[in-house]
Amino acid sequence: MSDPKTLELLQRIAEALERRSPPPPAAPDLESAESYVWHAENEALQPVKRVNRVAIGLLQGIDRQRDILLDNTRRFADGLSANNALLWGARGMGKSSLVKSVHAEVNRLTRGRLALVEIHREDIPSLPKLLGLLRAQPKRALLFCDDLSFEAEDASYKSLKAVLEGGVEGRPENVLFYATSNRRHLISRQMIENERSTAINPGEAVEEKVSLSDRFGLWLGFHACDQDTYFAMVEGYAGAFGLDVPREQLHHEANEWSITRGARSGRVAWQYIQDLAGRTGKRIG
Repeated sequence: MSDPKTLELLQRIAEALERRSPPPPAAPDLESAESYVWHAENEALQPVKRVNRVAIGLLQGIDRQRDILLDNTRRFADGLSANNALLWGARGMGKSSLVKSVHAEVNRLTRGRLALVEIHREDIPSLPKLLGLLRAQPKRALLFCDDLSFEAEDASYKSLKAVLEGGVEGRPENVLFYATSNRRHLISRQMIENERSTAINPGEAVEEKVSLSDRFGLWLGFHACDQDTYFAMVEGYAGAFGLDVPREQLHHEANEWSITRGARSGRVAWQYIQDLAGRTGKRIG
């Protein structure tokens, strides 16, 4: 190894490898925008110029959930204790819309104190890396995963459990985790039944799976709305966007629209409003 030619060759190889290696990711700057999307493949936070959300006052039929989540988020932004939150329940009832609207409202009240960072379901295994980056930030971050659930043979829920509460480092003090799901326990019924049928101790195996939800200190349930609430949603949207349609006609058309979709929900109300706006020549955001 003392041969000068050998040492020179090894040095050239090392330099070539360094040139081929990707540069380390730049430290995120949470002051450049109010919302970001995490890209696990290159370990980067992409700023979001325009967040797809509705004003918090337009969310109908979820007043209790709105007030609880708003209070929890405001306390976190103020540096006080707050809980991770799981918003679960019926499709289209405003779970993800509420998270984004609450973030906007808290930022309005606190002059931009809170960053919103979205992580996609498939990137959950990279969560420890993301938390490592956010831990070093002076700004508080609301970490958001939409439509979170786990199927059979998916072991990434274990890393989520450890990160939320049980790991050595735990969740950073400046990060709060919100997730939405159609399932209260985040695990498919088939997955739970498979555990019962194959485990030596079925009870313990199932507990291992469903205990993931226990890592969320705050559970907020969203249930299918009745007709009056559905009409209130439609009227709220129509009034906000200046769609001047007689109330009786609005209710009749909205009801027909819900029948064709086989459901009443905030999402169905919004889809009807989009159709109504298009027919009447109005542009809505």
